[in-house]
Amino acid sequence: MSQRWKRRPDGSNWGEFGPDDQKGRLNFLTPDRVKAGIAEVKDGKVFSLSLPLDRPGKSPHPARHAPRIAATIRNGQAGYNFPLSSVDAEFYDIVSDDVALIHTQFSTQWDSFAHWGAKFDADGDGAAEPVYYNGWRAGADVRDPSADDPAKGWERFPGVSAKALGIEHMAESGAQGRGVMIDLHARFGRARKLVTYDDIMRVCDADRIGVEKGDMVCLHTGFGDVILEMGADTDTEALHHACAVLDGRDPNLLKWITDSGMACLIADNFAVEAYPARPAAGARAALPLHEHCLFKLGVHLGELWHLGPLAAYLRERGRNRFLLTAPPLNLPGAVGSPVTPVATV
Repeated sequence: MSQRWKRRPDGSNWGEFGPDDQKGRLNFLTPDRVKAGIAEVKDGKVFSLSLPLDRPGKSPHPARHAPRIAATIRNGQAGYNFPLSSVDAEFYDIVSDDVALIHTQFSTQWDSFAHWGAKFDADGDGAAEPVYYNGWRAGADVRDPSADDPAKGWERFPGVSAKALGIEHMAESGAQGRGVMIDLHARFGRARKLVTYDDIMRVCDADRIGVEKGDMVCLHTGFGDVILEMGADTDTEALHHACAVLDGRDPNLLKWITDSGMACLIADNFAVEAYPARPAAGARAALPLHEHCLFKLGVHLGELWHLGPLAAYLRERGRNRFLLTAPPLNLPGAVGSPVTPVATV
């Protein structure tokens, strides 16, 4: 048993991959599972599953904003069309350099395990303390850029244990294996629908979909296509009423995630599950599926992926499996990351 905790949450797998595990169910992405993904490549056709990283035009999340790109500054000059003759009069080259301020979870993204924790009495002293997957504690220092200049004004403040559970551990794994598409849009259309375990099973039975240990499950709801159709003028109120979302308070749905052995869970919407979650009484998680996946099981969540064209291609051919390659940025300590996933069919 880990020296960091004496008790673990009900329904968690803490310690099952080792007392200091930082990869969660990515441990299931073995060479055999990668080969299983490669075996699904029949046509050699490639799909990019990323939205443009400035979409949606605005996010309903109050703390996440679209990327900002600006020129670097060199010798007091903007780094666009910078003449190297200012360095050496005999140089005739011009160069351009820029800097980007990116909110790592604004658009197509992975969540790391440092993104979602809970107050839980892991040390058994009778008092709940902030902890994350596998008992890693809060309290490490993280950094935040100033609002105006990403090159200046960095301040340190107490934050999550991102050093232990940062997105770099996912990046090091390669995040490659067999993807499985569950096409909720084909069954439910674009109407808002709270999807339960029973709904998922009906779709899987009708489409002959099987989810196996180590699979990377993708849920196509049509939400990504709605975002692209809106363009830069995002109607966030309309998005709140669009497309299928998982019912994170359905215990049978959470049990399916556990029992299936899936390595990752991905959707084309904001949170995979409904937010706000269905009302419930008593002390509870705001996002119960986030708690179950990120905090208890070590299942990475992918959000705001563009799954529409891939889902249509697979459906036309009676397929639902493909090779998925989706490493995040190797950005040590980050609690999330933009990603440009690639599906090969």
